[in-house]
Amino acid sequence: MKRVYTLYRVSTKKQVNISDNHENDIPMQRGACQDFVKYRKDWEIVKEFEEKGVSGFKVSAKDRDAILDLQEAALNKEFDVLLVFMFDRIGRIDDETPFIVEWFVKTAGVEVWSVKEGEQRFETHVDKLTNYIRFWQASGESEKTSMRIKTRIQQLKLDGIYTGGAMPYGYRTVPSGMKNRKGKELKKFEIDLEQYVVYRKIVEKTINNGTGSYVIAHFLNDQGYKTANGKKFTSMAVIRILSASIARGYTNEGETSEALQKLKIISEEEAERIDEILRQRAAVDEEKRQLALRTKGEAMLSGNIFCAHCGGRITTTHHKDHYIRKDGSEYLKDELKYRCYHKANKLCECEGQTNYVAAKVDEAVCQIMHQVFESMEGAPEEEKYKDILKKQQAAHTAGRRKITFELEKNRKQLEVLQTEIGKTLLGDSLYTPEDLKEAISVVKTRIAEGEERLEKLDCDMSQKKEMVEAVLPAYRRFKSWAEEFDEADFEQKKMIACQLFDRIELGKDYQLILHMNVTYKQFCSEWIKDYIKKTA
Repeated sequence: MKRVYTLYRVSTKKQVNISDNHENDIPMQRGACQDFVKYRKDWEIVKEFEEKGVSGFKVSAKDRDAILDLQEAALNKEFDVLLVFMFDRIGRIDDETPFIVEWFVKTAGVEVWSVKEGEQRFETHVDKLTNYIRFWQASGESEKTSMRIKTRIQQLKLDGIYTGGAMPYGYRTVPSGMKNRKGKELKKFEIDLEQYVVYRKIVEKTINNGTGSYVIAHFLNDQGYKTANGKKFTSMAVIRILSASIARGYTNEGETSEALQKLKIISEEEAERIDEILRQRAAVDEEKRQLALRTKGEAMLSGNIFCAHCGGRITTTHHKDHYIRKDGSEYLKDELKYRCYHKANKLCECEGQTNYVAAKVDEAVCQIMHQVFESMEGAPEEEKYKDILKKQQAAHTAGRRKITFELEKNRKQLEVLQTEIGKTLLGDSLYTPEDLKEAISVVKTRIAEGEERLEKLDCDMSQKKEMVEAVLPAYRRFKSWAEEFDEADFEQKKMIACQLFDRIELGKDYQLILHMNVTYKQFCSEWIKDYIKKTA
């Protein structure tokens, strides 16, 4: 009696229980293998192996527990036949799987059978070549199918077509006039005008007033607004709305198109400011957080002011002081003050003051900002920064050309080595299977390293581009602030101060040290010298 081990594998979670054509689900594979064994009286299934959600195309055999367990069992002579529904259930990695199958047959002495394709033999060179071609074809088909599906979905997204999932706030779906292969009409996104008005309120409150997501959510709920699914707003819902890719004219993968650009609700400049605000509010380190979690406060610098002596955060408090009038009577004056939290609570030795009059500090910072804005007349033209970007792009292009050349050379070498696989199976190659695998591995490592260098180069260039491009809107933003600062309300002034300065340090005798935001510092470096550090 031949002892049979079976292997069932599905490559996606969707296939674990059922698939559209029932050709890949585990119940179907088990049933087909059991029926196959029934007609062989000297066969008996003694153990079944399952792999759920494991891609034979992506995952190497050495990383698959089922394959490793089967190999160990084969060496221990625990079974005589390995049975699968189709040979591609063993794997689809074309430069690896043929050798795995051959190992079971020739090294372990196990028969390898497929319900659909019969027994896999290695008695002749033709058998070896047939085995290799089979897996090469399976690998190619799997890759092409995956690429077709991904390309199709991505194209639908770029066309503004709804592909499923939660409906993003600010949009609705309408008939697109297109149908899928099953004849079902596809729907496309369209801006919902009522939600658009609410969306813009969220954006403006975040950017102009620095209002936090929690406060915005309460405001929207008090106004009777609902989310896209008819529920109350939460702080996370507000953050998701502000971060939505489609509202910025992009897919989740970062691609854009004319159709998506027409669906934009947030401009690129607004998106950059929102991202910076959200990043600051999400900062775990209390001492590094620039923006206050709340903007509701009587002091302009709340959340962005620190002790110049101990580095601790400075908070606000109402302090009552006794004063004597000319007639000798006493009275209490309630003043808003900045307080060094560490010194007040004796958390460390701090040489600074405990309290500072908030109005005096705020006024001093406002004067400095006025001076900064007044010096706008000496600012360089935007063209200067565009020239800097052009030079950086030229250097990037040259570096990229060099790495790409090396990559192409290694990829061609890999192709040559992969053509040797068939020759190795036929015994016509100078390489042994082990040497060939090692050579392929070395070249793949070089390719991976080259791709990593290329990615890093592109990433560095992208960061430089972002930095230079961030400077360009600074000119317009500075100008806008200069024009509106005097007439701005308290919340707007507070937000301008938080965006202009990364950190404000307050020391004894009201000494102020202002650390300008790196974007504005870079922008101002050549035309402002005296305002990074000021003493009130």
